[in-house]
Amino acid sequence: MAVTRNAINNDTAGRSTSQMLPFVWEGTDKRGVKMKGEQDAKNINVLKAELRRLGITPTLVKPKSKPLFGAAGKPIKPKDIAFFSRQMATMMRSGVPIVTSLEIIGSGHKNPRMAKMVGQIRADLEGGSSLYEAISKHPVQFDELYRNLVRAGEGAGVLETVLETIANYQENLESLKGKIKKALFYPAMTIAVALLVSAILLIWVVPQFEEVFKGFGADLPFFTQMIVAASRFMVGWWWLILLVGVGSVVGFMFAYKRSLPMQHTMDKLVLKVPVIGQILHN
Repeated sequence: MAVTRNAINNDTAGRSTSQMLPFVWEGTDKRGVKMKGEQDAKNINVLKAELRRLGITPTLVKPKSKPLFGAAGKPIKPKDIAFFSRQMATMMRSGVPIVTSLEIIGSGHKNPRMAKMVGQIRADLEGGSSLYEAISKHPVQFDELYRNLVRAGEGAGVLETVLETIANYQENLESLKGKIKKALFYPAMTIAVALLVSAILLIWVVPQFEEVFKGFGADLPFFTQMIVAASRFMVGWWWLILLVGVGSVVGFMFAYKRSLPMQHTMDKLVLKVPVIGQILHN
């Protein structure tokens, strides 16, 4: 069975995708070859008519079912945007029109979310918007620096050069992030194991030694009393410690993503870390 996802997309370039619904279809061409695909259309009848116009006899056309848990596809990551920038720069330097470039990128992307976003950008450009205006509707994926560089590139007529510069910057940034994660992996694992061992000692080992200490009949040193007290607290309130720990991490991540001053403060602190700070400076 021949499979096509964009047999109609390529033929209907330039049409608005507003108020379109996703459909899946199956059919046969003039040679009797079975085909299937996905396409946005206003309704089933319009899609059937479009299929027949292309020489495809539809045997099944139905609305595309929504995913059970949220939107389909993986979240759009910075590396996806970097690859998008690289593709755009390469194709535009080769003389491919920007709308056609977006169509090719969107149709060939494996991530449905990324493909949908690229399709929305293409539709905005076909509607008369500039690339800056189109990507400004997606501020999560395209930050302020990206948008302003694109606007400057469009104004100066060097958009492909700007996109190539952005791609280089993003690729270097992602590479740096990967190196930092690898460098931090061993220390993070060491700290995690140390915390786990400490918790095991306080919850299971120290209580057993406490019974031995009581048999001595003598007063325990102050430091030993502190360890025993910490052990009792861990045994009695382990659930509260776990709840506070998880809540603190989640709360910090939530606040960090939504507070620009907090991000600046954390960035300054990271830059002061001996090894990591030097890597980031370089």
